[in-house]
Amino acid sequence: MLSLVRTHAFQSGRGPLSPGSRAGLGAALALLAIVSAVESADGRPAHYIALMVAAPFLAAALASWRVVLGVGVMATAIGSTFALMEPGMSLVTAVNVAGIALSTAIAAVVAAVRQRQAEQIAELSKLATVAQQAVLRPLGPQVGTLAVAGRYISSTATAVIGGDLYEAIDTPYGVRMIIGDVRGKGLDAVRLASIVLGSYRHVAYERADLRAVVTDLDRAVARNVGDEDFVTAALVEERGGTLTIVNCGHPPPLLLRRGRVISLDPPAPAPPLGFMPVVRPRVERLEPGDRLLLFTDGLGEARRDGEFFPTADRAWRLLGHGTVGDGLASLETALVEWVHGRLDDDIALVLMEYAGPSSVATAPVPSWEVGAAEA
Repeated sequence: MLSLVRTHAFQSGRGPLSPGSRAGLGAALALLAIVSAVESADGRPAHYIALMVAAPFLAAALASWRVVLGVGVMATAIGSTFALMEPGMSLVTAVNVAGIALSTAIAAVVAAVRQRQAEQIAELSKLATVAQQAVLRPLGPQVGTLAVAGRYISSTATAVIGGDLYEAIDTPYGVRMIIGDVRGKGLDAVRLASIVLGSYRHVAYERADLRAVVTDLDRAVARNVGDEDFVTAALVEERGGTLTIVNCGHPPPLLLRRGRVISLDPPAPAPPLGFMPVVRPRVERLEPGDRLLLFTDGLGEARRDGEFFPTADRAWRLLGHGTVGDGLASLETALVEWVHGRLDDDIALVLMEYAGPSSVATAPVPSWEVGAAEA
């Protein structure tokens, strides 16, 4: 009976069916096939065609409204065929056929509404991706003389960005990086993170001293938050192999050197941005091959069964190999495995590697200019 209906009736005219539409169509066709087989085996009169009202609704759960309409037309056609084969069609059979047609119309409307909502969600997802790229621009692979990589790990599948932030830029004062964490979640946290990054991308080029950068960022935060809102942040500057760090209530960076992991705690604690921090810089001399991990507190708070992820113990084994991007990928894999895929907070990660002092290559003098150069 199903072979009477041409399968191309289900094509929307807009290319091949989506996986959801194929799944919905397959389930509906299976139901129609089963009901048709049972009805054919049962003989006359038609007893089971009322079950076909479920076919368009089954398709509506996954498929587009065009597929649902096609399934409904098929179900109505099959039901009508069985009804016409019945000698002296009864009122109950006629009502069943009409019910199939009515269910088709209702299911098509339901599928159209669901499809419109799905398209809106997809559009919002695209906008979120654009927002993420605008707020958290991709880092690296090279910033100035440093190899740099950044990674954002969201705690929820529905959000690709939150209140964690990072940036690395090459300025006249060296390569400068920031990592921060906005108190709170949601759109307000994203808005404040964008304000901090926007201010940082400006003042990092203008202020020679990192303490002045902190002062400017603190003013930007204070102008845009409530009394209980704040932003923890760590600012790093690398200039000529000298590393300068100022910390505003943020987890200290980890220095990876020759198999050891060193926590670069600040000389004195300072409050977060928004509370007028007075920072004291910590200065370190870098060695070739050193790597520096900047992270937000989501990494330090990741735990399973009450046991925290051993960041310091595993940092060198995870981060000391391959490129800096490879290192962050290994850290994320180990972290997600540790918490069994359930994170309580977003995590921002930045890993940089210092290769050593850059050598300025001397351009070779062409042979026809050797005499002129000697003169």
